[in-house]
Amino acid sequence: MGLAYRMLGSVAEAEDVVQDAWMRWHATDRDTVRDPAAFLHRVCVRLCLDRLKSARAQRETYVGPWLPEPVLDPAELDAGERAADISFALMLALERLSPLERAAFLLHDVFDLDFAEIATAIDRSEAACRQLAARARAHVRAARPRFPVSAEQGEAVLGAFLRAVRSGDTDGLGRLLADDAVLRSDGGGQRPAALNPIVGRERIVRFFAGLARKGRLGASGRMVQVNGMPGVMAWRSDGRPDVLALEIADGRIAALYAISNPDKLRHVPGYAAART
Repeated sequence: MGLAYRMLGSVAEAEDVVQDAWMRWHATDRDTVRDPAAFLHRVCVRLCLDRLKSARAQRETYVGPWLPEPVLDPAELDAGERAADISFALMLALERLSPLERAAFLLHDVFDLDFAEIATAIDRSEAACRQLAARARAHVRAARPRFPVSAEQGEAVLGAFLRAVRSGDTDGLGRLLADDAVLRSDGGGQRPAALNPIVGRERIVRFFAGLARKGRLGASGRMVQVNGMPGVMAWRSDGRPDVLALEIADGRIAALYAISNPDKLRHVPGYAAART
């Protein structure tokens, strides 16, 4: 699940890939499999590469910014420290890589496969796989936070953010945002959302002030972890949920990621109840 989600950015598609890999595992003569983990990684990444061919074409016509499906419980994908390394910044950095660069980087740097195994998985030479992983690493390096945010600090910043937004405290909200903060909102053409990233503290403050005037802020919500980042799951007046995650750097909000596209929230706890 962890490999497939990082490759595809979709929980639903990752589940489909894992199911397909499981079926292929059962159809294989396992007496001929020397290394089950390497075999399953190879099958999984090849299935993902096939899906990415059509996914990239679909994303070229996607309405507004594309964001990965949010994960509220990273333990569903991986265990231990690896589960926390799925921030939206990293996922978007992976999205900008070619499919083969993404595969080589993930298999080597995240899942610890050697280049001989990766070469077999993606049908490239070991030298080519080393080059793919090196190019990917250079692009991804900047997306990984140098100083991880503690849960306490994340909760404190998120709480202050929610209080400022709900009370209409634009000055307080401005103090929480970095000068070059960026807001990306993904409605997928199905829910109202900004069609382009909103860049800069003042523009983001005006955006939230406009939402408040229009009564489009969630009427209720609860704090959650979203892809390892502090976030909130809020319900609008029509009962449909939104998910918002905050990327925090140096004590301020550097980026905000808002997802309201219902196709990306079907797996989120509470979505089914909101529809009934």
